[in-house]
Amino acid sequence: MKIERFTIAIPDAALDDLRSRLAHTRWPGEIDGIGWQQGAELDYIRDLVNYWRDGFDWRAQESALNHFAQFRADARGQKVHFIYERAKNGRGLPLLFTHGWPGSFVEAVKLVPLLTDPESHGGRAEDAFDVVVPSLPGYGFSPAPIAGGVNSFTIAELWAGLMTGLGYERFAAQGGDWGASVSTWLGLQVPPRVAGIHLNYIPGSYDPPRAADGSDLAPEERAFLESRDTWLDAEGAYGHLQGTKPQTAAYALNDSPAGLCAWIAEKFRDWSDWQTNPEEAITRDTLLTNISIYWFTQTIASSMRLYWEGRRRPVRFAPGQRVDIPVGVARFAKEEPMPPRKWVERCYNVQRWTEFPRGGHFAALEQPELLAQDIRNFFRPLR
Repeated sequence: MKIERFTIAIPDAALDDLRSRLAHTRWPGEIDGIGWQQGAELDYIRDLVNYWRDGFDWRAQESALNHFAQFRADARGQKVHFIYERAKNGRGLPLLFTHGWPGSFVEAVKLVPLLTDPESHGGRAEDAFDVVVPSLPGYGFSPAPIAGGVNSFTIAELWAGLMTGLGYERFAAQGGDWGASVSTWLGLQVPPRVAGIHLNYIPGSYDPPRAADGSDLAPEERAFLESRDTWLDAEGAYGHLQGTKPQTAAYALNDSPAGLCAWIAEKFRDWSDWQTNPEEAITRDTLLTNISIYWFTQTIASSMRLYWEGRRRPVRFAPGQRVDIPVGVARFAKEEPMPPRKWVERCYNVQRWTEFPRGGHFAALEQPELLAQDIRNFFRPLR
């Protein structure tokens, strides 16, 4: 496997082009007082776009990201970008962290130092990890796949190959959103190599074998199915669009930075845990760093395409099939839809289940200390 150092260096011309496009945004109308009922609110997005154009310092964010050791590997013909930070004490358990949509490797930037150097952050030196944070194929600095068929199953195969290329035959895995799907497939594909998987989300397509009439479901499981259907009806339009016609939406989102901003910012606002202002959970600089990566790399189309691929090979369990390696689950308060423990235990060997009173979908950004502590605690006996 060929591995090369990587440094983020966006050309000045790309920054100038972005500012010009933002300055010439054609704003849509909005019904007075509608707020967020029909989607991203005009005043909020206009203010965010104005800051992106006139106040946001990409070069400062780029410099901060480049403090992390970054690489690109050629894994079976697919170039994969990744952060690779070793444990400060030189004795880390390798941990593969996989992000989701509409995130990026930026989701891990607060988490990495907590795991590589726990002693400096209130933890134990012996709980340190060597952390590998790949960008999903077609996300950010991992170029888009040139052919179809790249889904969470094949990505797990790529990740296993990447860890072999880095010299790790045994490793741990963690993820939410798509990262939960990839980590699940790792647990099913190469269980002897995986010490355990830690999830802060359960794959959205996960539906364990059960009686057709639901007669074998506990009350809390029936309640989950109802709440999942309610959530999908109110919030699931993005997933259905991206899973069926991603290319059509991509023309607009790849051409309009304001449109891209609205598409992604709405999800960060709706899925994170905050009281009076979304920036309580995730700062606008962090949000815009993430959005800027999608913009500069022109990967919104390929990122959405993963939903199309995922519909064709979802995480499904055959009767009797199970993730037998140890599984830890961190349940953050605002993460939806999230099944109860009994539901998950039908197909996962759950050995740790932690309920957190705060935090949402982007746990590594919103509550990195809580997530890091739970990861350390779960993997401590598995080293």
